[in-house]
Amino acid sequence: MSIGLGVLSKYIARQNLLLLFSCLVVGIGIYLLIDAFDRLDDFLDAGLGAGSILYYFAVKIPMIISQILPAVFLLSVVVQMCGMAKARELMALRAGGVSPAWFFWFFVAYGLLWSVLQFGFSQYVGMFGQMETHRIWKEEVRKRELDELKVKNVWFRDGPFIVHADNAWPSRSRATGITVYELAPDTDRLIRILTASKALVDENGWGLLEVSELDVRTYRSTEQKSRFLSVRQNLRSFMAVDTSDKGQLPLWELTRVIKELKESGSNVEVLETAWHARWAYSFALLVMAVLGLAVTTFTEKAYLGVGLALIGVFIFYGVYMVGLSAGQEGIVPPIVGAWLANGVFGTLSCARLAWASDRRIREWILGWFVVFRTGRPAVR
Repeated sequence: MSIGLGVLSKYIARQNLLLLFSCLVVGIGIYLLIDAFDRLDDFLDAGLGAGSILYYFAVKIPMIISQILPAVFLLSVVVQMCGMAKARELMALRAGGVSPAWFFWFFVAYGLLWSVLQFGFSQYVGMFGQMETHRIWKEEVRKRELDELKVKNVWFRDGPFIVHADNAWPSRSRATGITVYELAPDTDRLIRILTASKALVDENGWGLLEVSELDVRTYRSTEQKSRFLSVRQNLRSFMAVDTSDKGQLPLWELTRVIKELKESGSNVEVLETAWHARWAYSFALLVMAVLGLAVTTFTEKAYLGVGLALIGVFIFYGVYMVGLSAGQEGIVPPIVGAWLANGVFGTLSCARLAWASDRRIREWILGWFVVFRTGRPAVR
């Protein structure tokens, strides 16, 4: 039976699409309703008209779809398989020679297709909606321009200089609390430490004000009103580092910013984790397809299946956020942190499907369990 062209494939895909879009409409409606109640007072206090409010929620819909699609996809698979079991369709298909492995490979291919679509949609349409709603909220509701962003604790290296700034305003090309460590060009040995109250930045370099210089070779300290430093680092490269939402930049821009910050010697673990998370979250749909099949091996009742699916979604998002935090903090490599939830749930789901569908695997696992508990081989 051909998975791509078979009558059964078309039937299952058509049935799933109907359930998927139904769940998606309900999910979008609930999300917008909660968001409207949460933000309506802010919109009214800011004096926004009905047109601006409707535009905000309209452009937010693609972002909502990108966020809730994995959970919606899982629910559609669970409801579909439970419905087919209740209608005795699965029993008839098994009697007709359709093995559980066929369903597994069909939903793997189907989930992979949706993962690719989700990635393209989220990086183009969804990203536009996210950036536009962010702009409206910051500029029109909060009355604060994005260009007024203040970045804290900036570190970078430029030639023989290692520079630290307590605070920086990229749009103003200004920084405060400056410490500069100057290294010898040939040996990278520390030769001078400069501290300054503030710095003015242009294309030619950094102008330091109220400078204190310590020569570590002679331990001689001097004070200067100003000093020019031939540092060419542009502060605008740091505008993506301190945003509350690390997903604000499109993937191609995020790639460019990571490269620039790496070249300057900055820590980019947060942004690298966000970069890998873009891929991991999109391909979570593939994991959800397998997880949906695994859920139906526990129960064929729709209400129980939906309950288990919702519990699985909450646990998945919990593991996903823990992985992101671990990657951003440098506890694990960024790629491991971003893909942690996919790896854990994908492995567990495949193991459950193997256990439920293959008697030999069950016997093998139970046999090793007996050996572990008793120290004696299992009796066959």
